[in-house]
Amino acid sequence: MNLRKSLLLIAIVLLVDQISKIYIKTNFILGESVTVFSWFKILFIENEGAAWGTKLSDILPVSDSTGKLILTVFRLFAIVGIGYWLYDIIRKNASRTLIIAVSLIFAGAFGNIIDSLFYGMIFNDSSNQVATIFSSEPYGGLFYGKVVDMLYFPIIDTRWPEWVPVVGGQIFRFFEPVFNIADTAISTGVGILIVFNKKAFGSADDQEVKS
Repeated sequence: MNLRKSLLLIAIVLLVDQISKIYIKTNFILGESVTVFSWFKILFIENEGAAWGTKLSDILPVSDSTGKLILTVFRLFAIVGIGYWLYDIIRKNASRTLIIAVSLIFAGAFGNIIDSLFYGMIFNDSSNQVATIFSSEPYGGLFYGKVVDMLYFPIIDTRWPEWVPVVGGQIFRFFEPVFNIADTAISTGVGILIVFNKKAFGSADDQEVKS
C-alpha cells in the first residue's frame, strides 16, 4: 500500500468524521438525542478529557484549563509520532495490513485533535442552544476545544434484579460509552493490530511469497 492510498483513506475518515461532528454541533443542543433503533441512538455530548471523558485534573493537582491544555499538547506530540511511524512503515514497504491499521489510528487521532485545537475558536456554546459555526462569541480558544461525540449503542438497557448483591436495582447498560467516527477509526486500527498481529508485522514481500 503506497502513500497515496494511505492519504486517501485518512482523508475519507477525516471528511466523514468532521462532517458528522459539524452537523451534530449545528443541529443538536448538548444532551439532545434521537433514537434510530432501540439499541442505537444519536446522543450529542462533548468530551473535554481523554478516553471515557477522563480529565487530567481528576488525576493530577491541576486546574481543568491547565489539564485541558496539557492533554491537547500531548495529543499534538502523539499525532506527530504516529505520523512519523506511518511515513516510516510506508517507506520500508511494510505490510498492507499494518499500513491500513496505522492510517486509521492516525486519521482518528487527527480527527479528534481538530476538535481540541479549533472547535473552541469557531463554535459558541451548545448548552441550551444549537451552536453556530464561526460564531462571534466562541466558547473557548485555541487548544481549548471540546471533542464532539454522538454515537451511542445501549444494546442492553435494563436494571439488575433486586436480589443481586450490591448492584441490585441499579441501572445496567451495555454498551454505555458515547463516541465518534474518529474513535471508531482508532479502535478499528488497534483491533487490526491485535487480531492480525502476525500479518500486520510481516513484510509485504513475505506476504507476496506466502500468496
